Amino acid sequence: GIPDEIVWRQPFPGPGLAVRIIGEVTENRLEILRDMDYIIYQELRNSPIFKKLWQSFGVLVPVRSVGIMGDERTYKYVGVLRAVMSEDGMTADWAKISYETLDVIARRVVNEVAGIGRMVFDITSKPPATIEWE
Repeated sequence: GIPDEIVWRQPFPGPGLAVRIIGEVTENRLEILRDMDYIIYQELRNSPIFKKLWQSFGVLVPVRSVGIMGDERTYKYVGVLRAVMSEDGMTADWAKISYETLDVIARRVVNEVAGIGRMVFDITSKPPATIEWE
């Protein structure tokens, strides 16, 4: 009788979104991360892998990359998709998300989130990495 939104809720860091923004935390960068994270959640929620995920989220890194939108050159932030599967959070494997889902996430983020021009997928397990970037 418990709603799916509660049953499948993922852990969220105590310090909040700030740990998912590498570098300076500003209102603009928080807005970019929120928008990116929303799309990631929407698309993964519709994916068969969702109930196998321990945690999934976006990370905003202080790196900008050259791109092209239409006929214009852009210089925007790089967004990272981090998704892991785990039993207890002590160790974790990166989630084998389908190429189709990754494609939809990357296209939507780059086209819908002002400030993101490139998406990358973190395929590092824990250990050697941690689940969160900070």
